[in-house]
Amino acid sequence: MFAIVRLRGEVNLRPDIKDTLAMLHIHRVNHCVVVKEDPHYRGMIQKVKDYVAWGEIDDDTLAMLLERRGRLSANRRLTEQYLKENTPYSSFKELAKAINSGSASLKDLQIKPIFRLHPARKGLRTTKKTAQQGGDLGFHQNLADLIKRMR
Repeated sequence: MFAIVRLRGEVNLRPDIKDTLAMLHIHRVNHCVVVKEDPHYRGMIQKVKDYVAWGEIDDDTLAMLLERRGRLSANRRLTEQYLKENTPYSSFKELAKAINSGSASLKDLQIKPIFRLHPARKGLRTTKKTAQQGGDLGFHQNLADLIKRMR
């Protein structure tokens, strides 16, 4: 699974990139979405790579996102009690492992696919350069660090 975090806003944004961000359901800065690894999403990520940070997400980071930022319909918090009563999973770790393996999806469990994050603690390095050039945009080998700073 890939996690995609939007880092740049809408000023001077080309319409095709704006449409691609809308298809990914990333409408605002500091929003994160988790998508599966397939060629369609890779193409969309490649198109918006100058506006987002993305990388593979591990089970622990996904469990942390679900626990702290997971929301249900009507903006209710996702709790372990809800998981035990309404899903076959009893903890956030089990749910994260199932989502990462592909046996469960957020949509089927009626969990919102968007995680609204805080701005990064101690700030971002820069939103003008890629991660390989010393910035924060583009592919991250360890995206968990950025997501934990934005928890």
